[in-house]
Amino acid sequence: MKIFSAEVIRQWDQYTIANEPIASIDLMERAASQCVKWLEENEYTGKRFVIFCGKGNNGGDGLAIARMLLEKEYDVIVYILELNHKGSSDFQANLAKLEKLPIDILPIQTEKNFPSFAEGDIIIDALWGSGLDRPLDGIAIQLVEQINESGCEIISIDVPSGLFVDRSSKGNTIIKATHVLSFQTYKLAFLVAENAAFAGQIHILDISLHTGFYKSANTDYELIDDIIIKSIYKPRKKFAHKGNFGHSLIVAGSYGKMGAAVLAAKACLHSGAGLLTCHIPKCGYDIMQSSVPEAMVMTDFNSSFLTKIEDDIKKYDAVGIGPGIGGASETKTLIKDVFDNYHHPVVIDADALNIIAAQKYLLRPIPPQSIITPHPKEFERLFGETANDFDKIEMAIHKAKELNIIIVLKGHHTLIATPEGKIFFNSTGNAGMAKGGSGDVLTGILTALLSQGYNSIETAILGVYLHGLAGDIAAKEFSMEAMTATDIIKNLGEAFKNINPITA
Repeated sequence: MKIFSAEVIRQWDQYTIANEPIASIDLMERAASQCVKWLEENEYTGKRFVIFCGKGNNGGDGLAIARMLLEKEYDVIVYILELNHKGSSDFQANLAKLEKLPIDILPIQTEKNFPSFAEGDIIIDALWGSGLDRPLDGIAIQLVEQINESGCEIISIDVPSGLFVDRSSKGNTIIKATHVLSFQTYKLAFLVAENAAFAGQIHILDISLHTGFYKSANTDYELIDDIIIKSIYKPRKKFAHKGNFGHSLIVAGSYGKMGAAVLAAKACLHSGAGLLTCHIPKCGYDIMQSSVPEAMVMTDFNSSFLTKIEDDIKKYDAVGIGPGIGGASETKTLIKDVFDNYHHPVVIDADALNIIAAQKYLLRPIPPQSIITPHPKEFERLFGETANDFDKIEMAIHKAKELNIIIVLKGHHTLIATPEGKIFFNSTGNAGMAKGGSGDVLTGILTALLSQGYNSIETAILGVYLHGLAGDIAAKEFSMEAMTATDIIKNLGEAFKNINPITA
């Protein structure tokens, strides 16, 4: 799914108006109708709706919603924030329609006009939409704070009022929405952690904007969906053999951290690698051979940590390095040796990233098109602090281009930055995956996919999607609290069946 800026969304509206063709007020009617349909489908009947409207087109949506609810005999009251300017033409037209009906339409000019709320009221926020270009001030701030403190369920139309779509809103006063009914496609603001307190649950409503515009419009941002995944996934051929699916090398583990190596190895095998070899310290030999009998094992001459790979690593189709390797000085040398001698993409995670962060010169020899998988703190150690999540996105784009690598910045909507300047956000995964071992599992998945012939960008997109989907399946079975990284691995089969039902 393409993600557009506020300006491109405005152009999409105008294109639809001109080419469907449809009057702008009728397009507003269509959007309001979809919102009312959602309210009814989600059992908001029998409640009082308190609708707050600004005087732009977002307020016009609110007025149309109020009229439609009133016509269905719901209890509705409307408040209009008066800011000493005339409303948009579509706002005024919807106001004229609403004024013909028996409904209280009350202006808010000062704090004295603020309403009181009853328990169970449903607040509809239609104050400002995606066109907002400056922070709220004055009475608008007071009103938003009053709404946020109401204790009522808040449903925002398009975006929570006060939230910028394309840039950071840090420090702004913003509606804390329970639900957001947005239109046609995700907004960038919904996908960053800094807005989690405001965006609530996002629901994208189809208002039939013109498909011709969507197909032709360019954007650097996309949300990973079924269409993208099914275009990437390669079903297995009937006469395939293990040699068709690559030989992976996982470089992992140290004394006390062999669990990370085991998780990465299991995930690699459960993600389709034809063969797997694990390079581990001697202390982990019995653990790996008994825990992952399908894997071949070669041990370092050191017992407790990794120092050198004696084998010719050029023979492997993919290398994953980092889970549980620790930070010994000899291990740092091993990482440099891998980068110098392996000239294909490498999957780099965990302790390997921390080693690189402590020795920044190691960023330069990372093989082209390698995949690094930092969590936010590791990203910060590697590339420096940023003021907000939007700056972090720009940093990821810049570093992916500069280093010719794919950056997988882990989070609720894991971000993938490519050297071409494209950004993909993941649509699967849940908070139950926020625990030790989940990243090791991702390393194994990515290494397996890379060894099977997927290119680095395909590997990153498909890998994070499968990882999150397996986590979602695990959470449904065990709960987010009780699930573990091992449960993600156990559900990779179900995740694969979800994207390719033929294997079910």
